[in-house]
Amino acid sequence: MKLHDLHPAPGSTKRRKRVGRGTAGRGGKTAGRGTKGQGARGTLKPGFEGGQLPLTQRVPKLGGFKNPFRVEYTVVNLDALEEFDGDDVNPESLRSKGLVHKHGLVKVLGRGQLTRALRVQAHAFSRSAEAAITAAGGSVEVIPSPPGRPAAKGNALTNR
Repeated sequence: MKLHDLHPAPGSTKRRKRVGRGTAGRGGKTAGRGTKGQGARGTLKPGFEGGQLPLTQRVPKLGGFKNPFRVEYTVVNLDALEEFDGDDVNPESLRSKGLVHKHGLVKVLGRGQLTRALRVQAHAFSRSAEAAITAAGGSVEVIPSPPGRPAAKGNALTNR
């Protein structure tokens, strides 16, 4: 096979339609644009919707509201504390075992069962976690948040 033998497969190419070449041609007179009106004349701006507020202006620009006072916690559940080695649980020991992220406030949540007594220190507790820890014979201590951080508002122990 040589270069001059190459050609496209039959039916894969077709000539472009030449519109506006007189009434005898297939695309004559109105040239496929219908009759009258804005679309039959000149060019339209992309996205123009006939005077209706365009989609690009209807869609909101910014993605919602971000509360500057939100208190973010890294959470640990009771099932993770059940497998924890030792009886004293605090944010530093949790970080050293890799159970919580190295920064931020720690909150204990009540998923899982606790069968042994633990002394747990954290920045916040859910009511179910606090009840489960004390029912297992352990103790709960709330650590005040470090300076420069907002106080924990949703703490189960302080909002009573």
